Amino acid sequence: MQQLTSADDYDTLRELPLVLVYKHSSRCPISLIAYQEVAQLEEHHPDIPVFLVDVIDSRPVSRHVANETGVVHHSPQLILLVRGEPVWAVSHFDVRADELGGRLEALVG
Repeated sequence: MQQLTSADDYDTLRELPLVLVYKHSSRCPISLIAYQEVAQLEEHHPDIPVFLVDVIDSRPVSRHVANETGVVHHSPQLILLVRGEPVWAVSHFDVRADELGGRLEALVG
């Protein structure tokens, strides 16, 4: 997972055809569980870039992502972008590798 530390970082990744943005809080135990799910997903789909936003240390970036996508902020949260547009978002205990893996398979085959 690559960390997003600026709004410019986020704006650049929107040019990619398919990308995941994971919002993480180091203070939240649910985020730890979600992080493990995202890491598992990343292992099974190494061709799909995953970017992490630390919602504590990079609060302005987290706000920028919410403003640009129109996806209401939650943490933890996983957002799937296709050509820069959000097509799917989940939060809290719904961040599951198996669920998103199926969606990715449908998109990329």
